[in-house]
Amino acid sequence: MTWQPFYVGDGTAPAGDEDRVALPPAPPWREFPRRSLHEQFVPPPGLVEAVNAALALRRPLLVTGPAGSGKSTVIEQVAAELGLGTVLRWHITSRSNLTEALYRYDALGRIHAQRLKAHHGADDIAPFLRMGPLGTALLPTGRPRALLIDEIDKSDLDLPSDLLDVLERGEFEIPELARYGTDVVDVREWQGDEHHAVRRGRVQCTEFPFIVMTSNGERDFPAAFLRRCVRFTMPLPTPETLLRIVEAHMGADTARTPEAGRLLTVFLERLTAGESLAVDQLLNAVHLLAGAGAPDENRRQAIEDLILRELSHA
Repeated sequence: MTWQPFYVGDGTAPAGDEDRVALPPAPPWREFPRRSLHEQFVPPPGLVEAVNAALALRRPLLVTGPAGSGKSTVIEQVAAELGLGTVLRWHITSRSNLTEALYRYDALGRIHAQRLKAHHGADDIAPFLRMGPLGTALLPTGRPRALLIDEIDKSDLDLPSDLLDVLERGEFEIPELARYGTDVVDVREWQGDEHHAVRRGRVQCTEFPFIVMTSNGERDFPAAFLRRCVRFTMPLPTPETLLRIVEAHMGADTARTPEAGRLLTVFLERLTAGESLAVDQLLNAVHLLAGAGAPDENRRQAIEDLILRELSHA
């Protein structure tokens, strides 16, 4: 099938529905709602051992590597294989703090509700509390929960140190419930409507969660924090690894075309030279230039220049 442009740049609207241009299916990594690609993930050498060590020691796994190297997919694959349920996610920004990861409390909403219900004397704190991702992972459970702490190197300088006590003790207190008049309060968990009983504001895990923390290697962490983690650095991919990744996403027929092979070689050369590239950039290039409906010769060079320029300035 010959590649046809969807946008031609003449500003002409279709005359009717039958003239509308049909867009092709999205590549698997750009389908929404997003689906897990853990079945296509190929663990690099040493990662399986690091995961098993973290599971056996009940320690967090700190995975360092460039964007697109599959760091966040690791936990999805582990959770699927071990039946740990839906992965809880805490995406870190410079404003993230420990309290928001443990629980969320809407104090203003409760004050407003108290004023509205003052004549009834009602004061239920439960609707204004919700566990955060880390707090949910620490709830008592028969099986460990899986928690992704994504891009922890983007955090405030104090956050890794703030995590130490919680990661060591596996428990925390919700002060608002410790002071509350009722001993047991049902609090809603993160990413769901299930409620869990919290007694006197104390949350204590029974099975330490499987925690994966990802880092792009943009900063150093305190030694005390690093000692409490099992650490793994994603290695530079080999040609065989990249080929398996492309095959997993697009099939062997596409991955083994001459065009895909040339793009893979260029990508690996630039990665080895120290450029900051993501594997999904390689997938994008292969999808456009070697996949079904690849461009004809008249348009190939223009698209190739765009993609390779994108790779060289990532």
